Amino acid sequence: MLKPAIDPGMGGASAVLYVDDEEMARKYFARMLSDDYAVLTASGTRQALEILASPGNGVGVLVTDYRMPGPGGAALLRHVSQHHPHLVCLMVTAYADKDALMDTINGGEVFRVLEKPLDLGQLRHALRQASERARERQARRDNLLAIEEALAFLAHELNTPLAAIANFARGIERRVGPGEEVSDAAGQVHDNARYCLSVLNSFVNSVRLAQGAAGRSLGVVNSARRLLESLLDTYPLSAAQRAMIVCDVEQDFAVTALPNCVALVLSSVLGNALRALEGREDAMIRFTLLVDGAPQIRVHDNGPGIAPWVQARLLTDPITTHAQSGALGWGLLFCQRIMQSFGGNMQVQSEPGLSTTVTLKFPAIIQHKEKEGI
Repeated sequence: MLKPAIDPGMGGASAVLYVDDEEMARKYFARMLSDDYAVLTASGTRQALEILASPGNGVGVLVTDYRMPGPGGAALLRHVSQHHPHLVCLMVTAYADKDALMDTINGGEVFRVLEKPLDLGQLRHALRQASERARERQARRDNLLAIEEALAFLAHELNTPLAAIANFARGIERRVGPGEEVSDAAGQVHDNARYCLSVLNSFVNSVRLAQGAAGRSLGVVNSARRLLESLLDTYPLSAAQRAMIVCDVEQDFAVTALPNCVALVLSSVLGNALRALEGREDAMIRFTLLVDGAPQIRVHDNGPGIAPWVQARLLTDPITTHAQSGALGWGLLFCQRIMQSFGGNMQVQSEPGLSTTVTLKFPAIIQHKEKEGI
C-alpha cells in the first residue's frame, strides 16, 4: 500500500528541515519536535540543498544554524531566498555577530532569529508561527498555480483555432472587398477573434506575474507519488472503495508540468474505473508509478473491459456507453488533450470481460546540472 513520503505532522503542519553541523543538536531537535512535526535534518548546507531538491520533500520551514563549516547559514538562506522562496526560514546562532545577522534580517531572508542554547518553549512558539505562515504561502501558491495551469491549457487549446478563424476571416474580407455585407461580417469576426486572443494572453500573463509576486520559484515540482496520495486523500471514496485500491511505487518521478491538471486526469480515470467496477465483489484498482522508457502512471482495473469498437475511438472522438446517465463522452478525450498539451500522452488497453489499463505517459526526465556557488 502507498505510504506517505513524509507525514506532515499534527494539524497538517509543513515538514521542518533543521540544519546544524553538531550531531547532538540535530538529535535533540528531532527528539523534542518529532511528535508535532515531520522533522528532517541535515549536517550542512550541501546536504540541505540535496533534500530541498528532492521532489515531494514536504519542507515548508527551514531552521538553520548560522555558523557551520563550509557554506554557513547565511549562504544557505541566500540560496533558499532565490530558489525556494516559499520556505519560511528561522536562523539559530550562539554568536553575537550583529552586523551579519542584521544583514540577513534586513534582506528578508529570515522569519525569526533564535539563540543557542535553544529554549524549547520559544522554539515551539516560533515553529507554530512559521508553520502557519508556510501553510498560507503554500495555499496561495497552489491556488495561483491551479489558475495558471487552467489558463495555460485554455491558451494551448484556443490559440490555434482562434488564430485560424482570424486569418480565415481576414482572407474573406480581402477577397470580397470593402462595402459588402459579407466583408463587414468577416471583419467583425476577425476583430473579435483577435480580441479573444488578446484577452486570453493578457489573463495568462497577469497570472504568471502574480505567481512571481507571490514568490513561486521556477519549475514547481510535485512528485507523482504526492499527487496520488493527494487524490486518494481527497476523492470521496467509501471504505469499501478505498480497500479495493492498491498502489505500487516502483519508481517515483517529478511532475513539473501542470500538476493540478494531471490530478484532474487521475481523478477522471479513477472515477471511470470505480463506475466500471460497481457491484463486483472482487473489484480491484491498481495504481503503478514507474519509469519504463518514460515516466508513467498506470491505472489497472479488473472490470468488464471496453468493447473494441469503443476503444478504437475513445481518445479521438466523444464517445460514451453511459449516455443514459448524462455522460457526453468528452472525459477521456479531454484528459488526452491535457496530457498532450505538455508533451505527454494517454494510452488505453483493454481485454473485454477481463480488465482495462489506462497509462499516463509523461515527457522523459531531463536532468539539469547547475553550477552553484555553495
